[in-house]
Amino acid sequence: MRSDELVAGGSEETARDDDVVLEAREVVAGYGEVDILHGVSIAVHRGEMAAVIGPNGAGKSTLLKAVFGLLPLRDGSVFVGGADVSGQPPDQLVRKGLGYVPQVENVFPSLTIQENLEMGAFVRRNDVRERLEAMYELFPDLAGRRGDNAGKLSGGQRQMLALARALMLDPTVLLLDEPSAGLSPKMVHAIFERIQAINESGTAILLVEQNAREALSVCRRGYVLAMGTNRLEGEAKGLLENEEVGRLYLGA
Repeated sequence: MRSDELVAGGSEETARDDDVVLEAREVVAGYGEVDILHGVSIAVHRGEMAAVIGPNGAGKSTLLKAVFGLLPLRDGSVFVGGADVSGQPPDQLVRKGLGYVPQVENVFPSLTIQENLEMGAFVRRNDVRERLEAMYELFPDLAGRRGDNAGKLSGGQRQMLALARALMLDPTVLLLDEPSAGLSPKMVHAIFERIQAINESGTAILLVEQNAREALSVCRRGYVLAMGTNRLEGEAKGLLENEEVGRLYLGA
């Protein structure tokens, strides 16, 4: 199987490449006694942006939580930079280069913008001030309001702050869960512009997004989940042009 082919099932061959920075192998996870993921496999290459799309209930957000150690693995493994990190908690994973922006409750509303960013740098020993200024340059809407409480921000501004906070530790891979949820079309465009800029700076991104067309238009590769399993994967362009994907997920 070549990486540029559209295929059904997992990502065994892709996962063998030397430049894979994040890999989930046959992950099984769920809530209570119910399994949501039934052996899902994904791989993200160095510096690339990959999308995970699928219907509601497919297990997209559950996959990110399992990868980031917020949900115990019932089976399978997670690798970061080739090292097995299965079962490690989030505070250890951020030290290994993983960043995560959840869909909701992704900022501290009672803290200022500046304080939120400083919280994001909790294990950064050096150059915190320089990193702060880099974030204000990347997100200029936040720069003039650094003393305002995050609770006063609009939904789009909160999303930008959540992105900036996750970037304070300069992660190798950034996990994004539905960054466009609840935003206006104009703000969706602005958020995706910032996400592309983050990726172009060298950060690999695994993007879970209900807006499948927007996600595939900015990503290099895509994974389609259905009922907690890998349904399709391949180059994002190929998925955009795929009749089944268009009919089921793109409104074609």
